[in-house]
Amino acid sequence: MMYRFGAFLPPLLLATAATAQTAASPAANEYPAAAAGDGATTNGYNLSRWAEDWRVMQDPAKRDDPLDRLKFLPLDDDGDVYLTLSGEARLRVNMTSNPNLRETSHQRQDITRLVGGADLHVGPHLRLYGEVAHGGIAGRNLGTPSTSLRNDLVFQQYFVEAKGDVAGVALGARYGRQEFTDGSNLLTSQRDNNTIRYTLNGVRAWARTSHFRVDLFDLKPTAYGDLGVDDDVNDPARRFSGVTLGAVLPSTLFGGSKLYFDPFFWRRRNDVGAWGGRIGPATRFYGGARLWGDVGPLALDWTVNHQWGHYRDQQIDAWQAFIAQTYRIGDGSTAPRVGVHVDYASGGGGYGDGKLRNAYAPFGNNIYYSYQLSLTPSNLIAVAPNVSFTPVGKVRVTAEYELAWRDDVRDAIYRANGQPFAGTQNVRDRKTADVARLQVIWPITPRLSFTGRYEHLAAGPALTNAGYRSSDFLAGWLSFRF
Repeated sequence: MMYRFGAFLPPLLLATAATAQTAASPAANEYPAAAAGDGATTNGYNLSRWAEDWRVMQDPAKRDDPLDRLKFLPLDDDGDVYLTLSGEARLRVNMTSNPNLRETSHQRQDITRLVGGADLHVGPHLRLYGEVAHGGIAGRNLGTPSTSLRNDLVFQQYFVEAKGDVAGVALGARYGRQEFTDGSNLLTSQRDNNTIRYTLNGVRAWARTSHFRVDLFDLKPTAYGDLGVDDDVNDPARRFSGVTLGAVLPSTLFGGSKLYFDPFFWRRRNDVGAWGGRIGPATRFYGGARLWGDVGPLALDWTVNHQWGHYRDQQIDAWQAFIAQTYRIGDGSTAPRVGVHVDYASGGGGYGDGKLRNAYAPFGNNIYYSYQLSLTPSNLIAVAPNVSFTPVGKVRVTAEYELAWRDDVRDAIYRANGQPFAGTQNVRDRKTADVARLQVIWPITPRLSFTGRYEHLAAGPALTNAGYRSSDFLAGWLSFRF
């Protein structure tokens, strides 16, 4: 069962998992599925369930139990038209001391996720996918839960996809509500930490050969209500569009490697952008590239991007760099790994001082920096050594110690929702926090897993001198998928 262990090393573990995917092998002229921008598939499972390929279950000898039968339900004699059913149930508890880093009573969140999906394949060129989800929450000191935590019923995804080969080039297009993860998950992510996942609406189209690809997209985020399916709409204020390229680099590089290079050019429009208590229209362009994959025992994931455009009457001039790598000590997927990630997100100008230099990720994976979502790649410098090992059976343990500073002490510290910790812009200390984290993942069966997380965020003077406090976070959940 695959999760974004990305609490610590999401890009690296995804890159590593990509080498171990077990879905049906693609045709020789297809771009590698693990690098096509749909996430990694491990033991048949992907975070985006439509990216899974269960044609192997057409053979009764490959099925282990009745649920395997649901993965391939033929609707014609030849099996060209078939249905794949999927589902997930996740039961989770979060405990947080000093929520929002304020000295107050602890928060407990009892969270339930239920998801059901159906993937209809009509021959090799057409498919229709639909997915419904429910998010429930109870507990203590909850405040007003967001619609990504509490939602009675959501049409989480629904789209139609058409594809085919023309002169040896695989062409395809997907239209409707969909998850989008083409790039570093620090920039684009389904945000699996949420109960209701992050989705967008529109079109994504691609052309792929065995070694090159181009993906085009034009999407609007889903603005969720919190009741039924009638109040979930395309967000009229935001739009995300662009192009991502991809190339499989020669395997002979560095004496043997499996590397991918993905340049990208994106645009994000937001009519209600917010910085420093001001709200106004923003158009932000992203130009950058990602290099990721394996070089022998070294797994790396490097992304650099420059951001420009305008926010209200300010020009945007910002940078991000995400540099992560781990080294496998020994052979096999359970071998220990040591690594470090160094991340830079420029800051400054959030309160109207000259150019806006605060970097901003379109919809990235913020738990990479803080389980309790207290940090985000805006006005941030972070260095985090880490180690991952398997102490017993299939139990995987990852430990990390992160040191975080501000890039610009005249600007605020920003949390995962993009809002500032009010008052930090008036404090001139640079040190933000030290964050110690531990994660345990136990794949009990191929379908059932347990995940536990602990974090201690030791607030630095940039927070404490503005009235904020240290905090502890503890979470655990069971997830069952088929």
